[in-house]
Amino acid sequence: MNPTDLLAGLVKIYSPSQRERDAVNYLVAEMNALRFRAFMDEAGNAVGIVGEGAREIVLLGHIDTFHGYIEPRIEEGKLYGRGAVDAKGCLATFVSACARVKRDDVRLVIIGAVEEECATSKGARYAVTQYKPDFCIIGEPSGWDRITLGYKGRVLIDYQLEKEMTHTASNLRAATEEAVEFWNRVASYAAEFNRDKTRVVDKLDPSLRYVRTDDDGFVDRVTMRIGVRVPVGLTIVEVEREIAKEAKDAKIIFSSEEEPFRAGKNNALVRAFLPAIRAEGGTPAFTLKTGTADMNIVGPIWNCPIVAYGPGDSTLDHTPNEHLELVEYERAIDVLTRVLEQL
Repeated sequence: MNPTDLLAGLVKIYSPSQRERDAVNYLVAEMNALRFRAFMDEAGNAVGIVGEGAREIVLLGHIDTFHGYIEPRIEEGKLYGRGAVDAKGCLATFVSACARVKRDDVRLVIIGAVEEECATSKGARYAVTQYKPDFCIIGEPSGWDRITLGYKGRVLIDYQLEKEMTHTASNLRAATEEAVEFWNRVASYAAEFNRDKTRVVDKLDPSLRYVRTDDDGFVDRVTMRIGVRVPVGLTIVEVEREIAKEAKDAKIIFSSEEEPFRAGKNNALVRAFLPAIRAEGGTPAFTLKTGTADMNIVGPIWNCPIVAYGPGDSTLDHTPNEHLELVEYERAIDVLTRVLEQL
């Protein structure tokens, strides 16, 4: 199967988080047809292995997508569909490149991980216990000529408050007003931290996900979720400590905690990428992402040279217009093939 057909077939299968089984079965079957040793592991990940060497390279992408179906189609050299960029394009790049590599002295492990988008990262958390790679490449879109070295961390805050209902003419604050004030204090904390920061990647970035209110005639209730992206240099514990000070009478629950992570660039993996990109006519560049990826989970534990790489414009992630330029996809395959042969 050619690379475009492989990717189109994968994108055609709608696979939002926790509904990945059909896509996993498809990818396992295609990798077996390419003579990989392919299977679904205990976490539900699609795994394909080629080569028998002692040195191990893990290529970790995610097979789940953001929710929201987009009709797959190819128009004017672009493949449209949910996951085309984030991150099935990266995963298909991994498979297509590994299928071209003719070496017996390395062991290439491709993992199509589950539940990355829903913040549980079930697939990556299982994979990190199963492998000890010499090098790791994370499948996330950066553009075919860019190398991603790091991601912000993340923490979710669930705010819950119940108060006796008050008349609107009283001077007492309603639960909803208390929740709004809490959000304002979180935003002020971030603004103070960011006061001397000029780069987005260095800033503390809170976002209000939702606010929900209800009452039973006696008790006023409000729930609210806030997400906070945490830059390198600040820990999740520090952020949680400052936010907890602002909770007052509310209950707050922290979850989905991922520390920020930044990889080094003076290593053999990066040195393989730079000439590979140049050989395909590109000018390599490094980037740091303001989101979070499975690199945050596996990077600190595997402690090996690691980058994120994959074709596509990441600003199209999660959008109704998600699409991948097929020319870029082919270039990324060529680059990655060169990298794997060099390593």
